[in-house]
Amino acid sequence: MKELSQKRAIAAMPVAGNFRAIDFVLSNMSNSHVSKVGVLTQYNAGSLNEHLSSSKWWDFGRKQGGLYVFTPTVTTENNFWYRGTADSIYQNLDFLKNSHEPYVIIASGDAVYKLDYNKVLEYHIDKKADITVVCKEFPEGEDTERFGIVKMNEDCRIENFDEKPMVAKTNTISCGIYVIRRRQLIELIEKCIEEERYDFVRDILIRYTDVKKIYGYKIDSYWRNIASVKDYFRTNMDFLQSDVRDYFFKSYPEIYSKVDDLPPAKYNVGSNVRNSLIASGTIINGTVEDSVIFKKVFVGNNCTIKNSIILNDVYIGDNTHIENCIVESRDTIRANSYFKGEGDIKIVLEKNERYVF
Repeated sequence: MKELSQKRAIAAMPVAGNFRAIDFVLSNMSNSHVSKVGVLTQYNAGSLNEHLSSSKWWDFGRKQGGLYVFTPTVTTENNFWYRGTADSIYQNLDFLKNSHEPYVIIASGDAVYKLDYNKVLEYHIDKKADITVVCKEFPEGEDTERFGIVKMNEDCRIENFDEKPMVAKTNTISCGIYVIRRRQLIELIEKCIEEERYDFVRDILIRYTDVKKIYGYKIDSYWRNIASVKDYFRTNMDFLQSDVRDYFFKSYPEIYSKVDDLPPAKYNVGSNVRNSLIASGTIINGTVEDSVIFKKVFVGNNCTIKNSIILNDVYIGDNTHIENCIVESRDTIRANSYFKGEGDIKIVLEKNERYVF
């Protein structure tokens, strides 16, 4: 994610104007009636922890269950940061041991999708699987080498699992969503760490492919990972399509997020907005086309913004042209500036003093 991940976790990246990436997986948990959720955070977790400060937005604040946030902690037995995804679970294994639910859903916070986890669980039980992996088939020509690639037989049992191979042999990728029995997960994690192995995919999924019954559950609905600048840009631009917006925001179940008390967007005389998402707290004076404008953005007079993403709390001075760019949050763009991405998406990161023009 280049400069975009320098001050925030990818799960905290703003998406579609008013949301964060983690809102989608938490909403899926809530809509699937999963009442007890643990979030494992580490890298640049400040804004993510702030976003998760109250569980009420996703309806986890009940007498039973709740939302728990775990960060690496120094103890008498351990002074490591998380050394991998399996180690992150191991360092918080008491959370699983003290729970009573028979199954665990593991999901990453950097993907945008809707999914009823109960259907995956029913499939898992029906197949008598040890582990179920949610998969998606990508169209031909799509860059799949950055994902885990799975090969399944006719019964959907996974025969081969390659993590980010040089050359993908199939177009079926792992979505990073797994269902496993809680006691089995505890057993596999403890054995994994005992052998000084720390990665869930490489040291459990791939290692046990021929030993455990690992099945794939295929989805054909919208799913996109945002772990690269290109994917992040494409995901936000997808929300300019009415069918994608309707799927996420107008059809049941809903996507929830922390709500800020901000006034609605204001379009001053002379502004011109076409095919764009404009979030609350924003003031538009110029021209905005095919763009996503996040919260508390000010667009000055005679500005032109095309095919771009402007993150939260950005001040854009008069007579500025921004095209094919992502502007970092809490930024100030001086008047008469010109930014245009040629080929690749340009990330704009200015360090100007606010209101000095």
